[in-house]
Order: sequence, then C-alpha cells, then structure tokens
Amino acid sequence: MTRTILSLIVWAGALASGSSLAAPPNKADPTLATWFRSLKTPNGSACCDVADCRRASSRMTPIGYEVMIDGQWTPVPSERVLQRTDNPTGEAVVCHTPTEVGTVIFCFVRPPDI
Repeated sequence: MTRTILSLIVWAGALASGSSLAAPPNKADPTLATWFRSLKTPNGSACCDVADCRRASSRMTPIGYEVMIDGQWTPVPSERVLQRTDNPTGEAVVCHTPTEVGTVIFCFVRPPDI
C-alpha cells in the first residue's frame, strides 16, 4: 500500500470518528468561533471547529512548515496549508486529531505577517 493511500485512509478514518478533542481550549475567545468554523479543506470540507483547532507555535523549514503538537515539531503536509490571510488569532492555527498511527493534520493557517 502506498504512503499516499495509507495517509488518505488514516485521514478519512479520523474525519469519520470526529474530533477527539472534546472542548475548546481554556480561555478560548468565543468571538473567534465563526472564523474557526469557516476554515475549509481544499476539497471544501470543514476542517475544524473551535473544538479541534488550536493556536500553535510554528516554524518554516527548508521543506515546509512544522507545528508544535504535544511538545514535538510535526511536519505540516503542504496540501493542508490554507492560503488564507485573514488569521485574527495572531498565531498559527492547527486543526488536528491524534490517531492510532499518529497525528492527522486537517488544516494549518499560517501566522499573520508571513
């Protein structure tokens, strides 16, 4: 099985199972909920809600973006980087869920000014 097919299977399974993060983070700003819900994957599916998206530290490497998830730098698949410039959070935003085989990133919004 190719890596791409395996990645698609894991991603589809994560979508079907719903978010494993049950609630917004502490001190979540409810005024941003509509913006979080507006985030869409390239195929038009909702990629997150305030319950599975988080502000995150990020960095650009020679091969693309990495985002800090659970204390580890995690590569962001280039097809998950949203081409949006309206990020009101002031930080990068990552929408992800843990799975049995690792973290699946649904969407990544670059921090402002990048």
